[in-house]
Amino acid sequence: MAHAGSHDPVLVALSIAIATLAAYVALDLAGRMNAATGWARRAWLAAAAGVLGGGVWSMHFVGMLAFRLPGIEITYAPGLTLLSLVLPVAVTAIGLAVARRPGGGGGAIALAGLVTGLGIVLMHYTGMAAMRLPAALHVDPAWVAASVLIAVGAATVAIRLSLRESGAGFRVAASGAMGLAIAGMHYAAMQGLHVSAHAAGVPHVAAGGEVDQVRLAAGVAAVTFLVLALALAAATVDRRFSEHAAREAAALRASEERYRLLLQSVTDYAIFMLDRDGLVANWNAGARRIKGYEAGEIVGRHFSLFYTEEDRDRGAPAAALAAAARGKFAIEGWRVRRDGTRFWASVVIDPIRGEDGALVGFAKVTRDITERKRAEAALEQAQGALAQAQKMEALGQLTGGVAHDFNNLLMAVLGSLELLRKRLPDDPRLLRLLDNAVQGAQRGASLTQRMLAFARRQELRPEAIDLARLVRDMTDLLQRSIGPGTRIETRFPLNLPPALVDAHQLELALLNLVVNARDAMPEGGTVSIAARLAPSAAGEGEEPAPLCLSVTDTGLGMDEATLARAQEPFFTTKGVGKGTGLGLSMVHGLAAQSRGRLVLRSRPGTGTVAEIWLPVAAPASGESPGAAPVLRLAASRGLPSQVVLVVDDDPLVLENSAAMLEDLGHRVIEARSGQEALALARRARTLDLVLTDHAMPEMTGLQLAERLAAERPGLKVILATGYADLGADGAARLPRLAKPYDQAALARMIEAVVRGAEEGVPDEPVVVPFPKSA
Repeated sequence: MAHAGSHDPVLVALSIAIATLAAYVALDLAGRMNAATGWARRAWLAAAAGVLGGGVWSMHFVGMLAFRLPGIEITYAPGLTLLSLVLPVAVTAIGLAVARRPGGGGGAIALAGLVTGLGIVLMHYTGMAAMRLPAALHVDPAWVAASVLIAVGAATVAIRLSLRESGAGFRVAASGAMGLAIAGMHYAAMQGLHVSAHAAGVPHVAAGGEVDQVRLAAGVAAVTFLVLALALAAATVDRRFSEHAAREAAALRASEERYRLLLQSVTDYAIFMLDRDGLVANWNAGARRIKGYEAGEIVGRHFSLFYTEEDRDRGAPAAALAAAARGKFAIEGWRVRRDGTRFWASVVIDPIRGEDGALVGFAKVTRDITERKRAEAALEQAQGALAQAQKMEALGQLTGGVAHDFNNLLMAVLGSLELLRKRLPDDPRLLRLLDNAVQGAQRGASLTQRMLAFARRQELRPEAIDLARLVRDMTDLLQRSIGPGTRIETRFPLNLPPALVDAHQLELALLNLVVNARDAMPEGGTVSIAARLAPSAAGEGEEPAPLCLSVTDTGLGMDEATLARAQEPFFTTKGVGKGTGLGLSMVHGLAAQSRGRLVLRSRPGTGTVAEIWLPVAAPASGESPGAAPVLRLAASRGLPSQVVLVVDDDPLVLENSAAMLEDLGHRVIEARSGQEALALARRARTLDLVLTDHAMPEMTGLQLAERLAAERPGLKVILATGYADLGADGAARLPRLAKPYDQAALARMIEAVVRGAEEGVPDEPVVVPFPKSA
């Protein structure tokens, strides 16, 4: 007798829910499988297969529980029941593995769907075979075919969806469709089931070990939900870890990209890495700009390529890596570009260590500081030149002060000797001794003139001088001075403009340079005297280019240390008694006071070149403005006695000057300071002339002359000084008597001033120099 079965709606809904939840969890686990690699990928594949296969099996038995046959008790055989559980899990795993084969494509998915679908159908009919009931079961082939098609289609779609990356919303919709498809396969198969009861009076005997249908359904449902919950929890935790790892990976990639952009944006520094052996591992834009290599040309090559050949020969690259391995290594030195040119580099090498502290490589930073090096060298040179100039200025001030004091001493000595000569008897022996003393004092006076020349305090008469003619007129004197063993050559271009300089002082300077050249050639040689005009770079309204008068020898030359001190006063390389050390100092002072300069160039074994640079004289110029002409006096016509106020802070000079004036027949009033001289001038009824020193404390000679001019207009003042530059405009209008002076020079100056005042000669600056015999 046939029985018509029915289904419990609640259990049907429960079975569909199980199928849908299993599909959702399986898709979620498949997503984790897609995101994993290696053993984790295989583990998630097994989990997805277990969840989907187990969910299909659980849905099947809950669906069987929903099937009711009135008056017939249904139980299940354990062996076939377990086999029906293993089948869907195994075929699902096989299907997923087949579908995920590399290069499988749509054919692999179709094959996987076919295998999985047939396995699920087999699982369904194995489960039905496990049923134990007092009835015979028959299936309709048409419904069997329908269930197979539904199972294969649902399995193919499930596998296809498992391979896609999807969000939660997509998984919910897909799992709902899959749950309905899987449940539809089950209930389609059940629709083709026919049950025929056994003959009456033959009761059904349950086989030993058979499981009650209700207990089995309850256990299966509980285990299914537990497994699905655990699987879903594991997937959720893994997803969170994966998302965190993905965020960290994205942040790391962003950081690496920023770091890469930073390195590539830095063009002033070459920043790159080396491996432990010194091979270049990467390359930035700054390295490409500074060193000239493209990344493809240098990556993988040894960094010693950047070193000079001499540094490689002495093992500098290996030493740098060894020092960097012990800590930070920094150095400056020459490095080589791709084109072979060199540049001065600042190099820093830092070690790179792993988390375990092991050395993995080096970070190398190189900067081209060639321009800074040049600037530092130029600054050092400028500082050296400034220090030298300051030293020479200090020496000049010291020398000028010493020369001034020495002039005062010589004044007393020469004046006293001259007066003594007039009072000594005509004894040849005494006169010879007196002449020796005078000659010694005169040599001292010549020495002070050289010292004042170095200090730029001598009195100059600059005028337009034809350098070629001056040298030509001196040739015989120069040749006699250096002897026959040395030959003189001259080279002067045509149309050379005249130089503005004191001719007498230039002759002395040229003679000094030629004698120095001779002394530098003990075995003889050639002295070349030449002149040239510097290339003009001046614009309209600017001073013309200077003239250069040079003296070149072929002698021993000088090293750098000697050359640096050659212009210092009293410095000499000659033996004792062969030189004063003031020759070049005097030339230096003359050039500087003439608005020029002295330049020395020399190297050992190549001789020396001394260049005197002088300004060009203005066209048709004679003496420069403000130059004081030397007075050329006619024979004296008899000068009446004068009342002379003598002012000097040095008692020896004051006494000597007063004695010479009294010997000339003049009346003398003595004053030791400017203030005292003013007081005496106010009390004196008669005062014809004032002879005053310039360098005095509290009040200088110029200041005294200004006060006297205000109080006693028309009073003549003679300024006695050894200085040329007095630093005041009023000095140009005062007659000046050069120190040290003798009685004859004093007499000529007084006569010139008095005669000029009597004859109405306009005020002109006059200078009576020290006699050339001195």
